[in-house]
Amino acid sequence: MAENYDVIIIGSGPGGYIAAIRAAQLGLKTAVVEREHLAGICSNWGCIPTKALLRSAEVLHLAEHAKNYGLKLEGSISPDLKAIVDRSRGIAQRMNGGVGFLMKKNKVDVIWGEAKLTKPGQIVVSKSSKKPMEPQAPLPKNTLGEGTYNAKHIIVATGARPRALPGIEPDGKLIWTYFEAMVPPEMPKSLLVMGSGAIGIEFASFYRTMGVEVTVVEVMPAVMPVEDAEISAFAKKQFDKQGMKIHLEAKVTKVEKSANSITAHVEMKDGKVEKITADRMISAVGVQGNIENIGLEALGVKTDRGCIVIDGYGKTNVPGIYAIGDVAGPPMLAHKAEHEAVICVEKIAGLPNVHPMDKLKIPGCTYCNPQVASVGLTEAKAKAEGKDIRVGRFPFVANGKAIALGEDQGMVKTIFDKKTGQLLGAHLVGAEVTELIQGFVVAMNLETTEEELMHTIFPHPTISETMKESVLDAYGRALNA
Repeated sequence: MAENYDVIIIGSGPGGYIAAIRAAQLGLKTAVVEREHLAGICSNWGCIPTKALLRSAEVLHLAEHAKNYGLKLEGSISPDLKAIVDRSRGIAQRMNGGVGFLMKKNKVDVIWGEAKLTKPGQIVVSKSSKKPMEPQAPLPKNTLGEGTYNAKHIIVATGARPRALPGIEPDGKLIWTYFEAMVPPEMPKSLLVMGSGAIGIEFASFYRTMGVEVTVVEVMPAVMPVEDAEISAFAKKQFDKQGMKIHLEAKVTKVEKSANSITAHVEMKDGKVEKITADRMISAVGVQGNIENIGLEALGVKTDRGCIVIDGYGKTNVPGIYAIGDVAGPPMLAHKAEHEAVICVEKIAGLPNVHPMDKLKIPGCTYCNPQVASVGLTEAKAKAEGKDIRVGRFPFVANGKAIALGEDQGMVKTIFDKKTGQLLGAHLVGAEVTELIQGFVVAMNLETTEEELMHTIFPHPTISETMKESVLDAYGRALNA
């Protein structure tokens, strides 16, 4: 006899496990199906373990520049790759186990295996074809297995995987995805990174700090092409100073492999082809939704460009079937998935005043060195929409806390509607800006005006003062520059 639930979620990543917890909080009998690792890609192979790697790189960088802070370190400083990777994997295991604890705490059943939609309201779970990640935290005691399960509401949260370009497919040895880049058996001497989005530039930053010769190839005219052009250009100058070689408006057309290296044929902006040899290559050309082999086609669930089509509440075109997170389309960010999960479940539960997500108010963060963070419209997009704008800028070099930290290379840029004072966008580059951006996100969500921001008292000395100064600058009132 099939087990019956109110809600079943397929996938336990940031969207899936948050949906499960919120559903359980609202009194719905809930189960989550997972085939490989609780907590999904973000906690196991993405957001969290990459930040652990980048933290090791940051500490190494500080140690190498200890004399700048009046410190003497005896002996040489060198990275211990195995220890760095082990630390990162240990943190992933901790996150993995934490989600298992949350499932137990909230009385959410975990069904281990691969789910397939057989009809609206029903899934069949078969044995997983994937091996659990290593190291694997113990599964919660409320784990179920293969069988048929029914639920009035089924939420697809199967996430995404690295996109592969034809003829340049990752092989796990010479051409890596972020999976292999996170657990290298040895440090390469040289690395070519194809793509300068968040994933590509974060790994480029990590390996460069570790002493690897890094070359980045980007098809667009700027690194991190979704960012404001001015911020992107500022970041590129810092990458150049660090010794990265960056080729813009260039593309890898062919890769030749030898026993322990690759040679990439790179078509440059002028049409000439340059051959670049490196020990390893990372393919970071985006991700695509995991929509295959889960029964969507047979049920007629609409998809578009590799993602499930939904409305503002996660509903698909088939009643009783929903989708959230990366599989439901961009922006493919963990925090977007989490918020989408709450909206979807609260709508299912019939809560009043549930509103669709405003994607313009979703912050984006890249944890390279220097960090980059943004929310809202870029200057170019604001102008393209015909808005009459004011733009403010403030450099870290004029901020006392940034100078004291030895982190004076950065800037804050704010964009306002000239007529209404509405904050349209905020763009930051520099130390800890991924922590600062949320101040602007809150301001946008509360529809804060420039006047209210000007009258907000920022603590001194903090880097956050650059945020207020940027607002003041937009109106010709900057005090410290």
